[in-house]
Amino acid sequence: MFTGIIEEVGTILDMKKTGNAMSLVIQTSKVTEDVKLGDSIAVNGVCLTVNDFKQGQFTADVMLETMKATSLGTLKKGSLVNLERAMAANGRFGGHMVSGHVDGTASIVRIEKAENAIYYDLKLDPALAQMLVLKGSIAADGVSLTIFGLTDDQVTVSLIPHTLDETIFPVKKTGDIVNIECDMIGKYIYRFLHQSKEEKQAKTITEAFLKENGF
Repeated sequence: MFTGIIEEVGTILDMKKTGNAMSLVIQTSKVTEDVKLGDSIAVNGVCLTVNDFKQGQFTADVMLETMKATSLGTLKKGSLVNLERAMAANGRFGGHMVSGHVDGTASIVRIEKAENAIYYDLKLDPALAQMLVLKGSIAADGVSLTIFGLTDDQVTVSLIPHTLDETIFPVKKTGDIVNIECDMIGKYIYRFLHQSKEEKQAKTITEAFLKENGF
């Protein structure tokens, strides 16, 4: 579990692609301070498992399904990435509940400065937009953000100077792809409300169901 509060920006030192999978070596300073094999680190919002590490860097594998669902396949040596360790039980919950399981990607279609903030319009699959609400939360490349505008296929978020300083968003430009994770609670509610009639019937406890199961 993550919070969407980025701890530091890392750099891709090396990457090895094998078919439709790859291994990433990421340079870092903070997130490897107390790292252990098997720990989870979110890389641009994608939960990856540490399979090797040494001072100032760690290695993680990216499997086929992750390659298909996220933007990690577009990375190259020297690319900057947002990094966050899994949330500590005794830590403050500064963002929102982020699982690191990306729902899809979005493309940046507009970047506009407004006073002390910068607005980003993100074009995404309408199926994802249906699970979002105005003033709700969304994770873009692992960054916890508030939704300020929403249409059938587009979401608007705003980043304050501190967030810009602590993430890779300053190097983003129109046309770039970002990973999107919809709010976890919203997804569960959406799924519950949009179950098919057959699914709802299957989960209904009836007299026949009780008899069939020995009651």
